Amino acid sequence: MDTWFLTPCSIPYTTTINFHNSIHRKKLRHSSVSIIIFNSSTKDTWRKTPKSTPLRPALSSAPSFHQPYRRKPEVGHLDHSIDMDELVLSINQTENEHELFAVLSPYKNRQLSVRFMVTVLSRETDWQRSLALLDWMNEHALYTPSVYAYNVVLRNVLRAKQWEIAYGLFDEMRQRALSPDRYTYSTLITQFGKEGKFDDALSWLQKMEQDHVSGDLVLYSNLIELSRKLCDYSKAISIFSRLKQSGISPDLVAYNSMINVFGKAKLFREARLLLQEMRSVGVNPDTVSYSTLLSMYAENQKFLEALSVFSEMKEVNCSPDLTTCNIMIDVYGQLDMAKEADRLFWSMRKMGIEQNVVSYNTLLRVYGEAELFGEAIHLFRLMQRKDIDQNVVTYNTMIKIYGKTLEHEKANNLIQEMQSRGIEPNGITYSTIISIWDKTGKLDRAATLFQKLRSTGVEIDQVLYQTMIVAYERAGLVGHAKRLLHELKTPDNIPRATAITILAAAGRVEEATWVFRQAYNSGEIKDISVYACMVDLLSRNRKHTIVIEVFDKMRKAGYLPDSNVIALVLNAYGKLREFEKANDVYTDMKHEGCVFPDEVHFQMLSLYGAKRDFEMVESLFKRLDCDHNINKKELHLVVANIYERANRLNDASRIVNRMKHIGLLRQV
Repeated sequence: MDTWFLTPCSIPYTTTINFHNSIHRKKLRHSSVSIIIFNSSTKDTWRKTPKSTPLRPALSSAPSFHQPYRRKPEVGHLDHSIDMDELVLSINQTENEHELFAVLSPYKNRQLSVRFMVTVLSRETDWQRSLALLDWMNEHALYTPSVYAYNVVLRNVLRAKQWEIAYGLFDEMRQRALSPDRYTYSTLITQFGKEGKFDDALSWLQKMEQDHVSGDLVLYSNLIELSRKLCDYSKAISIFSRLKQSGISPDLVAYNSMINVFGKAKLFREARLLLQEMRSVGVNPDTVSYSTLLSMYAENQKFLEALSVFSEMKEVNCSPDLTTCNIMIDVYGQLDMAKEADRLFWSMRKMGIEQNVVSYNTLLRVYGEAELFGEAIHLFRLMQRKDIDQNVVTYNTMIKIYGKTLEHEKANNLIQEMQSRGIEPNGITYSTIISIWDKTGKLDRAATLFQKLRSTGVEIDQVLYQTMIVAYERAGLVGHAKRLLHELKTPDNIPRATAITILAAAGRVEEATWVFRQAYNSGEIKDISVYACMVDLLSRNRKHTIVIEVFDKMRKAGYLPDSNVIALVLNAYGKLREFEKANDVYTDMKHEGCVFPDEVHFQMLSLYGAKRDFEMVESLFKRLDCDHNINKKELHLVVANIYERANRLNDASRIVNRMKHIGLLRQV
């Protein structure tokens, strides 16, 4: 137990303590705090001597601070005659507010300068002691309040995760007529963001912008990175837009981070265009830029595009690194170019790049997919001879290769081998062996293994669950498959988010919806992808009202939807004939900085057409026609089709003639 609060004793008791200065900084609903303390003479050590004035309420609802009379500053200060190290040590040894004030009492007439005191304060890391020191400066020594002093205390309070007190300190600064500066906001935004309190972090950013305090590149970059880690890519894109609107030039790190964000958001064109933008502003793309782009294309099975980027990389003499080579070995394999993958792997050392276990695992998988089983086995044993640390991925790949040849006993032996080497099988290992047993007609062994895994508490992931469901269905045991799916309504051995994903993949609309609502109400949904998979499932099954329900819950949870979710939500509103709400979503998302692919814009045009709001059709058409990123031919064809369906043939003819005039259609 922290001695700042109490001295240990054998018999604890509960009490409620009203603090004078820490609690007034909290919100009004926290006017007192209950803690467990021990029977001791030193309890309540940081409590001030009671005053006749009542406890101050939260500053957001309180009148302005009564500013005490501040004496004229001393002509000279004792800064140079005081040993700061000794004073700091004395302060650190105090155990309550009274002891602290006693140490500082010789200087209560402000013999020490504000700068000296702020430096002392900056060397204090305990949030309670720093609060008491700030109170002494403001209320006993009557120093003029200093934004630097508040920034130091804010730093300590936030590091201690005292969020309510941080809000109170910020309000207190306002009441004392102090203007929060860039450091104030940067500290608040960064600390709230690091703890996953992203809505709070963004609200601080909004306050900063309202106060006309300019952010810097580091601040915006931190927010982008936090958004990326939380998989909230729309929010990251919105922050990147704010960064540029603030007149700040992104650096190489910011651009590379945004290439990753656009890729994760599946905005492939925007990611590729960033390379052009970088060059236009004098920021040369580096190996990380290209590797990030390559990874994006490979993850989304756009292998030809990846091949094009790799060729461009070589043309501009940008040297590949280990990550680049590993990605390209995989890309070559996916394009049935096993020889090129093999050649790149064995040429890596000539380029000064040492292969790692990922390189070997990737080539192993390429050999397996190309049915080069002899080469795969040779490479697998070569890794062992060269003491390359094999991992669970290595063994999973080899087990899958044996599965292709239906050599289930060899696959089973590999599981025993990996366990003997201290490598634990994972869900993919077990799902692969279950799949092999299913294909070789040994469903009884597959079912026995699955039940054993469930009973021994092994984490059952969605791949393993789905593999067993498919195995039952292939064997005609539909009842067994349905039972497994039904069990997911009340999962006891897997997270509800995983259950939702499995049910959605199986197309079980009612069960997935039921589990989703239960998980949402209990606050268990922490991943934006769960919302996305539900929107996709419900949209495919024409449950448009529930699509809107999930979308509203997603927004209430603080997530910005990606372009695919927005497209499905717009479609749902269109099917429900709620065109105004569709327009609100489209407008709000654009205002928040979401970047849409062409399809979303075209969908909104179609909704305006369905509403017969041709004025809005023309307005959006003209705006999109000025956007150089939009496919102009597709845009004109969409608008012409809208007019044709509405039997406005003159307008349709006008659009077609315009296409001919600007060269989008060949003259016949």
